[in-house]
Amino acid sequence: MDILIIVAAVLVSLAIGIPVGMVIRKKIAESKIQGAEQEAKRLLDLAKIEAENLKKEQIFKAKEEIMNARNELDQEIKERRGEIQKQESRIIQKEENLEKRSESFEKKERELEQEEKMIKEKEIEVEKLKDEQLKVLQKVAALSQEEAKVQLLQKVEQEITSEKAILIRDLEQKAKEEAVKNAKETISYAIQKCAADHSAETTVSIVPLPSDDIKGRIIGREGRNIKALETLTGIDLIIDDTPEAVILSGFDPLRREVARIALEKLIDDGRIHPAKIEEMVEKAKEELSETIKSEGERAALETGVIGLNPELIKLIGKLKYRTSYGQNVLNHSIEVSNLARIMADELGLDTKIARRAGLLHDIGKALDHDMEGTHVEIGVDILKKFKENPIIINAVEAHHGDVEPQTLEAVLVQAADAISASRPGARRETLEAYIKRLENLEAIADSFDGVEKSFAIQAGREVRIIVKPDKISDDKMTLLARDVSKRIEEEMDYPGQIKVNIIRETRVVDYAK
Repeated sequence: MDILIIVAAVLVSLAIGIPVGMVIRKKIAESKIQGAEQEAKRLLDLAKIEAENLKKEQIFKAKEEIMNARNELDQEIKERRGEIQKQESRIIQKEENLEKRSESFEKKERELEQEEKMIKEKEIEVEKLKDEQLKVLQKVAALSQEEAKVQLLQKVEQEITSEKAILIRDLEQKAKEEAVKNAKETISYAIQKCAADHSAETTVSIVPLPSDDIKGRIIGREGRNIKALETLTGIDLIIDDTPEAVILSGFDPLRREVARIALEKLIDDGRIHPAKIEEMVEKAKEELSETIKSEGERAALETGVIGLNPELIKLIGKLKYRTSYGQNVLNHSIEVSNLARIMADELGLDTKIARRAGLLHDIGKALDHDMEGTHVEIGVDILKKFKENPIIINAVEAHHGDVEPQTLEAVLVQAADAISASRPGARRETLEAYIKRLENLEAIADSFDGVEKSFAIQAGREVRIIVKPDKISDDKMTLLARDVSKRIEEEMDYPGQIKVNIIRETRVVDYAK
């Protein structure tokens, strides 16, 4: 029972305490909110006061800066006004000076007009005196004005010819001494570094035999074997009394090489009959193609030329079996490439262009037996086909003077070609071409007025000209030598250089009795 009373009392107290607590808490919260609102209002009022003070302070600073800027601007305006006033004063001073000068010029102009008038009057007087003196001189000299002019011009012409000849001799001598010295040093150095052996190529090949008994087998029954070999190769086989040898004759070196290789293979094999001959000829052609390719690669490697088209390499290899006046064209091309490279290196030029142009300069000779045109034209067409450098094409086209060289490297290729072709023993020359060159040399010399006789000597390396002493003076000899040299350069093709030697003599003969 007591427990129930206690529980009931607790429940009653809880029922009364909870509402009372809630009321108390509500009042406390309301009092805190009012305090917070008052504090916020107080802070807001302080912020407004600080903002107003800051605003006033910034306005004051802005006004102060505006005043400073205005003072600086006023100072700058004063300075500029001072400068403008100084410039105005200078301009005024210059205007005054110009006016003074203008007055001075006008005064001088008036004086010059007066002097000019006086000079014209004096010129008229001088002309009158000149005419009078000219008439007196004509009477004294017994010569008209035109005759005196002719005599004076002749005398002046003689003096000018003499002075011109002396000047030409001096300049030529100095230029030749310097040019010859430098050229000799460069060419000698190039030749020393590129000394190649030369052997004259022929139109026949000799195939050695192990014994003379095999000659009959080469001929075959009723000549079947030799006919088959000649038909397949296009080469003549000469089987005579020459001991242990067969001679292959033909102008096409490629065909002759095929015949030589095929015959050697047949001799080694021992079976010689038409079918075997045909088989060996085909093998010889394949072997020759490989040889041509390897020779082209060897030439490119030896000269240091890279990036060549494979077809160009084959054409270069074909030059091994091409000759020019007995000189092997492949060896000649390699030598020209090396000579041009060495000279280009000495002169500080592009060695790559020089060596490439030197190797390719006679590329047309690989096909000149199969195509129409000169080897230069064929070579240019080939290089254009394979899109070669235009500088290289110009050097190839200009190496015989068909066009003007556009680069110094092209000139070096010309020089290297002449050096390689003209060195002793490099080439053979037919008797007819040799005689024709001498005749042309003498004909050019004889075509000039005042030439009495001319002689081509030193195998065409020098021409001696005897002139008539009454028509050609000592001074005119220099001009004549120059004209003859130019004419030879324009009309003749020749390796190296030709010396023009002019001789003038006066003889007096008397007899003591």
